[in-house]
Amino acid sequence: MAHEDERIALLLDYENLAIGARDGLGVVPFDFGPVADALAERGRVVVRRAYADWSAFDEDRRMMARAQVELIEIPQRIGGSRKNAADIKLAVDAVELAYEREFVTTFAIATGDSDFTPLMHKLRELDKRVIGIGVQSSTSALLPPACDEFLFYDRLPGVEPTREPVKPRRRGHRSPVPTEAAGTVPPAAPVPAVPEPEPDPFDVAFRDATAGTATTGAEDRDVAGLVVSTLTGLGRQADGPVVASRLKRAILRKDPTFDESDHGFRGFGELLRHLEGQGAVTLTRGSAQGDPEIGIPDDPDADQDAFTLLADVVRELNAAGGPPQLSGLKNQLRKRAPDFSEKRYGFGSFLSFAKAARARELVRMEWEDSTGDYVLSPAP
Repeated sequence: MAHEDERIALLLDYENLAIGARDGLGVVPFDFGPVADALAERGRVVVRRAYADWSAFDEDRRMMARAQVELIEIPQRIGGSRKNAADIKLAVDAVELAYEREFVTTFAIATGDSDFTPLMHKLRELDKRVIGIGVQSSTSALLPPACDEFLFYDRLPGVEPTREPVKPRRRGHRSPVPTEAAGTVPPAAPVPAVPEPEPDPFDVAFRDATAGTATTGAEDRDVAGLVVSTLTGLGRQADGPVVASRLKRAILRKDPTFDESDHGFRGFGELLRHLEGQGAVTLTRGSAQGDPEIGIPDDPDADQDAFTLLADVVRELNAAGGPPQLSGLKNQLRKRAPDFSEKRYGFGSFLSFAKAARARELVRMEWEDSTGDYVLSPAP
């Protein structure tokens, strides 16, 4: 079955995922947007459920509700003992969905707990595709081999760690659950004070707890960045050429409010032809009339210009006041090139773009514990 026809049931072992992101990456509160985007590129998510003792995740609860996730309340402490009820409830619901919802073709289980390995095997036995999602440092080594595909949260486009990822554990286990009533709230690891990254207009809008709407100004969105980043994501897991109709469906799954007319185009094809003229994509005739195949142009000069810009800015900042930190560096690039976006070049985050520049030996980039951030310096 083609990936665009997959119907996905997403079940989140929220405590495992959120605590793993907090302790391993410094991501607080948990950012659901990259997970939603990754699954939107793979199919249509028809079930979204998150299991937790939500009394310990008050802010997360509001954000997940805005992301249209059904919150399953599982009190974890009953009397003087702590119950592992959320895991059991998630497993029961997964098996029930597999039998009663035959239209569900894929299960996305977000956890790092090896206790779910038998569930993964059972779902695959029932001819369901299984996608696992977990934080690398808190994911058991037993879990990924039990899945058809495993997505490390750390590597998803849009995830910006605020601390150096810790070394993955060999054996996965659940972190202690913060329970205020029991007086067992573990002290939160200090998160380095870094400038707030510039918000991505295509990130899920529930990040701002005070926001009153789930949309942003469509005219201000970087439509080329959205198209190229989605095309790159599809290309990483496609088993054939990406056609325009498939790309449009993936974009709508990421942003249901997307409309090319907001950007001055009468149709999606006209938008693609405009982007082809800009050198952002390539179009070739597909098997169906009016549904061309889309690719990313093999233009090393375009990438090189962006990398050269980064290297020049790093060199100037280093000469003026020492090696600059990664946080805030994107804004410095935009002072030189206001339309700069790493997504135009197929990178899901500015961190990935900087790492690509390091791999090309254009800059040096090292983690610095004293600042809690990466610092960049000119290549020798």
